Amino acid sequence: MALTALMKVLVLASALLLLFFRVNCFYLPGVAPQDFNKGDELQVKVNKLTSIKTQLPYEYYSLQYCPPNKIVDVSENLGEVLRGDRIENSPYVFEMRESRLCNFVCKIKLDAKAAKDFKEKIDDEYHVNMILDNLPVAVARQRSDGNSLTTYEHGFRVGFKASYTGSSEERHFIYNHLAFIVMYHKDVETDSARIVGFEVTPFSVKHEYEQPWDNDKPRLTTCDPNTKHTVSSSEIPQEVVEEKEIMFTYDVTFQESPVKWASRWDTYLLMTDDQIHWFSIINSLMIVLFLSGMVAMIMMRTLYRDISKYNQLETQDEAQEETGWKLVHGDVFRAPTNASLLCVYVGTGVQFFAMTLVTMIFAVLGFLSPSNRGGLMTAMLLLWVFMGLFAGYASSRLYKMFKGTEWRKNTLKTAFVFPGIAFCIFFILNALIWGEKSSGAVPFGTMFALVLLWFGISVPLVFVGSYFGYKKPAIEDPVKTNKIPRQIPEQAWYMRPIFSILIGGILPFGAVFIELFFILTSIWLHQFYYIFGFLFIVFVILIVTCAEITIVLCYFQLCSEDYNWWWRSYLTAGSSAFYLFLYATFYFFTKLEMTKLVSGILYFGYMTIISYSFFALTGTIGFYACLWFVRTIYSSVKID
Repeated sequence: MALTALMKVLVLASALLLLFFRVNCFYLPGVAPQDFNKGDELQVKVNKLTSIKTQLPYEYYSLQYCPPNKIVDVSENLGEVLRGDRIENSPYVFEMRESRLCNFVCKIKLDAKAAKDFKEKIDDEYHVNMILDNLPVAVARQRSDGNSLTTYEHGFRVGFKASYTGSSEERHFIYNHLAFIVMYHKDVETDSARIVGFEVTPFSVKHEYEQPWDNDKPRLTTCDPNTKHTVSSSEIPQEVVEEKEIMFTYDVTFQESPVKWASRWDTYLLMTDDQIHWFSIINSLMIVLFLSGMVAMIMMRTLYRDISKYNQLETQDEAQEETGWKLVHGDVFRAPTNASLLCVYVGTGVQFFAMTLVTMIFAVLGFLSPSNRGGLMTAMLLLWVFMGLFAGYASSRLYKMFKGTEWRKNTLKTAFVFPGIAFCIFFILNALIWGEKSSGAVPFGTMFALVLLWFGISVPLVFVGSYFGYKKPAIEDPVKTNKIPRQIPEQAWYMRPIFSILIGGILPFGAVFIELFFILTSIWLHQFYYIFGFLFIVFVILIVTCAEITIVLCYFQLCSEDYNWWWRSYLTAGSSAFYLFLYATFYFFTKLEMTKLVSGILYFGYMTIISYSFFALTGTIGFYACLWFVRTIYSSVKID
């Protein structure tokens, strides 16, 4: 059958891609370990400023921070650019295993615009992100529940608001002194070391200095290693005030650590709530077992009895007296209305299924680690483009089964309907981000590259797949279709399309909604998501749940002599996307504290694309399950 052939090609493609990644994975920049000798120069890079309140990233130097002599952009992959990453060099330079206190960076005087920008970023709780040897800087926090495990906050805040010196008015203070701790794992034999940790403790301190000011050798009285005066939390904080001087300083301390290089990301990926994930899987398995029981009952008892009874009927008159799914055998394979559009969405769903499956395999095997920034998004985008081959194949096979003749027109729709809608939403959202002057706006060059991937690779591959799919012989129906459509009897209220479609989406959504919470948290609260093992199990459960609920409801529909099952099977499983969007709305109002209208539009815009994608994926799974079920049962009875 078409689906079996498709799966064989998919497995082959996965093996080839896996082989490619196997060869190249250890040569990815920043992934291979780097050894440092004592005194080697360590360059700290700066990344975007991020906020969970606005979801609008900005370049580090959009604020009046101390720049290096020359700002150099670090080349980024496609995923990093789409995430809004802008990695640049910084004036923070360390020497390996040489701790130094009270290092002066620069002295700046804030103008009105710079002071306003700092205050806005402090109000919106922006975090500064830095990178050393591909490790993001983190602030160590003790858990509030008394657990001895240390948790990490990604990046440090630009500053804070507080009332000071007895005043009730809140003022803005900037973190201008950074106490870095670099942890390293030493090789006993070679004396070289690898960096395994990068922490920071930010301080706000109003620096004072000895007169006259010497720019080459400044003498700070508030931070002087010679007098052993180091910065602490008891210092007078540095307020953000127009035309006032701010001095930036830092400490760097090196600590030997027993953590090995291979385990250095464990602290960032620490999962303290694995019991919830196990509960999620057990909950989902209960749903699967319940549905499997129903499907087994239908297949083993009811269907076996039905088929035996239908095959024993001696005359056509006796058959006409019967009720049930056999009565609609002459109409059950009648092509649906808007058959071409159904083919388009089935093809798109196959494309999503193939992309998701291969991405999951790579992720579970560890090829898409967070240490490879942007790797997951790049992989998903490229896989989506290459899986256009399967979209065209599945769409044209189905189109030929419906006896369609305009296969080129159908192929064009497959190549443009879903990507076109998603791209239009993305383009509008990108224009809004660009209007906010955020680094999250995709540059023109990257936008051109995306269009080139779509038109230059995806569209031709859809046509290639469609050509081979349409060239194959049409899938034969197990029973003949009558020339005159049978009248569908009046349906009970619970068998009407809207009700049964909405009911069908609840269980697939119920199987994934706990894991969905963690995915939304990782996207919108800037957490690392790396529990792909759990996610893969949940994905398998989702496939089984979508297939089984669609088969059960399709059987009940055919028993009530309603043969319009094509679209309903797709929409039944696909309606889980409606509940996903409702949950995303609930999450927005209960978990997020977005302060800008643009941020809200961005959230609902991107969640619309995600829900739309989920609709295509789950709908296609339900459709193919139902197609297999209907073909199986009607090929099992004797039709005169």
